[in-house]
Amino acid sequence: MKLAEALTLRADLQKRAAQLQNRLYNNAKVQEGEKPAEDPRGLLEELDAVMTQLEELMTRINLTNSCAIPGGGTITALLARRDCLSRRTEILRGFLDCASALANRSTRGEIKIRSTVKVPELQKQVDHLSRELRELDTRIQGLNWTVELQ
Repeated sequence: MKLAEALTLRADLQKRAAQLQNRLYNNAKVQEGEKPAEDPRGLLEELDAVMTQLEELMTRINLTNSCAIPGGGTITALLARRDCLSRRTEILRGFLDCASALANRSTRGEIKIRSTVKVPELQKQVDHLSRELRELDTRIQGLNWTVELQ
């Protein structure tokens, strides 16, 4: 099984667990003399099976991500880099929006509001980081479809 297939299966198992959680909550109590729409014991057994399968799959995914990859490093390191690049880019975009927003003045006597940074230079940096993020994400996606699950 390829890593990408395992990631898809993990997402499906997580959705299944959430659905079982909702069904369990909906059948936790009933009015005296009534029966629940579904047997909670059966739902709990199904939840145990799903969670066991999910735990095993997550372990295998994590082991796979921590193995060395062609070109050096690990998928775990690439994922950490991607997450930090994404967050950094998001923060810089927000800062750039604030720095480049125009402050309208009604009269000449009002205080001028100026940006604290050179907006064009910061925009180039954000563009560079965005490109790096896209390339890194493409590399990770490629690895997901070529790396075998451990």
